[in-house]
Amino acid sequence: MSVRTSHRAISAILIGLLLSFAQLASSDEPSSAPDETLTAAQQQAKAVWNAAAAAMIHGPGDVSLRDQARLTLPSGYGFVPQKEAAAVMHVMGNTTDGSFIGLVFPLEEGKSWFVSVDFQDSGYIKDDDAKDWNADELLKSLKDGTEAANEERTKVGVPAIEVTRWIEAPQYESTQHHLVWSAEAKLRDGEDPDPTINYNTYVLGREGYISMNLITTASTVEADKPAATRLLSAVSFNEGKRYADFNSSTDKVAAYGLAALVAGVAAKKLGLLALAGAFILKFAKLIALSVAAAGGGVWKWVKNRGAKDSGTAA
Repeated sequence: MSVRTSHRAISAILIGLLLSFAQLASSDEPSSAPDETLTAAQQQAKAVWNAAAAAMIHGPGDVSLRDQARLTLPSGYGFVPQKEAAAVMHVMGNTTDGSFIGLVFPLEEGKSWFVSVDFQDSGYIKDDDAKDWNADELLKSLKDGTEAANEERTKVGVPAIEVTRWIEAPQYESTQHHLVWSAEAKLRDGEDPDPTINYNTYVLGREGYISMNLITTASTVEADKPAATRLLSAVSFNEGKRYADFNSSTDKVAAYGLAALVAGVAAKKLGLLALAGAFILKFAKLIALSVAAAGGGVWKWVKNRGAKDSGTAA
């Protein structure tokens, strides 16, 4: 699709995602009905996505990531700024906090992944533990942390999940200060043939790190992860904010090392995202690999959806 794609065409793509995701009525089929036949919730969601389409920055071009970095957005990608992107996240049932910057979408029809972009002001993260980490031990930590969090999921009516394998074992590139990892998690009980996947990428800086988490499914992650790699390479910290600009006598140092970004000791919300089309249709296919206890808007939304489906009150 050309970078000169019209607002109407972008709206059609985003609304396609919307109608897959925000089908709050009993039907499982996306609606193509005009506005007057949509529910109030669907109309509100459609307005949110239209606003996102109107605000979208089309690549190629530079996107400022706070006062920290810039994203050289490639052709074929669109960036939705914080305000409109936060509204989209709300429509999806998720919450955002002060670290949230925006969302990246593909402008190619047929693609349904998206990327959440955040800046975590953790301070300078020492990366020397990367040379000693063991992928098997990190995977065990993810499995153990996820299993421990299942108690919290059960309390809010969300099905238990389990980590099964690496999609991409943790890799750290010390020259560019890039971290990449991804693991598969699926429903612990019952069928889950195509789990939702978070493909997690990070760029370290002087005062914290930029995280870009691509949300897709196990069946499409191999086709989609080159987009995550391309976006990771397109991020560069501003002069004075780079990892190499660290001043040990004045700068804050994070209380944790690089492995914590994989094991989830420090992360607050990484991975609390859901693939737009698959999430509502499959119910509760959410990864929470980087947080010790799941909570917040996603879980409330999932619980409410389950109550709607069962005909009970939330």
